[in-house]
Amino acid sequence: MSARKWPGVAQRVLLLCFLALVLIGLFVEYPFPWWGVLLPLVLAWLAAFADGRAASRDIGAAPREPVEVLPPVAGRWSALNSPADRVPSHGIHAFGQTYAIDIVAEGPGKGAEAGGDTGDTEAGGQTGGATGSTEADGPAGERPGFTWLWPPARSPRAFPAFGAPLLAVADATVVAVTDTQRDHLSRTSLPGLAYLLLVEGDMRALAGAHRVFGNHVVLDLGDGTYAAYAHVRRGSSLVRVGDRVRAGEPIARCGNSGNSSEPHVHFQLMDSPRLDVARGIPFTWEGVGVPANGETFLVGPAVGGDC
Repeated sequence: MSARKWPGVAQRVLLLCFLALVLIGLFVEYPFPWWGVLLPLVLAWLAAFADGRAASRDIGAAPREPVEVLPPVAGRWSALNSPADRVPSHGIHAFGQTYAIDIVAEGPGKGAEAGGDTGDTEAGGQTGGATGSTEADGPAGERPGFTWLWPPARSPRAFPAFGAPLLAVADATVVAVTDTQRDHLSRTSLPGLAYLLLVEGDMRALAGAHRVFGNHVVLDLGDGTYAAYAHVRRGSSLVRVGDRVRAGEPIARCGNSGNSSEPHVHFQLMDSPRLDVARGIPFTWEGVGVPANGETFLVGPAVGGDC
């Protein structure tokens, strides 16, 4: 087993042991002090801590310059969980997420002021590119906001990102494709978010990277660099393993599979095609850079891509 892989496996095994002990305790008396039940949980935390330290050492020992690639989308988008604001951007190094970014599609009014400058970052020379939603995919209107109680969840079709084309960021070879997991309802309410953070997220983490990322596509860009697109729409992949794709070519559509609160694109560069052992690689998008949290940017239709 790879030295990078064993901490993740150890975490999942220890967490399963903890859950098993909790269930056993409902029916029989423990032959050890009650605090012994917490031992697997503590060891799992230590394994996660050790994995994070190892990832930090690996990245620090061989730092890489940001790799410039094309944006993976066209249209108007906003950044969340950006490495421009903190590293690791998602709070962990696991699954190659050190420099990962989440982006959500915005409606046409986001960032715009009547008669004034939109303040958006522009790329590609065209600022009116559609996000790719069609009437069949869902509305191309405003992105629904967070609610405290009602509605507790929304259909993914209510979000302008759902169904938006995902574009190859460079000439590449497809090395992984998964698109059979369902697109679930949003978690954009207080009850939904609590469920995601306290229940669903932990269950997906126990199942491993494929359940966290949901449907995903991984491209080999060459020179030991791989691009991962997560939360892809079920059944939308346009490529298969071994296919060659050109920069800007549509490869799939944005969805809401995996550990996701709403339809969005999770994008990252990494040093391995295997999510469970990958280390993150910094990126920059041509014409955009690395948008900060809350920053809205525009990308024109990709050359050669049918958006």
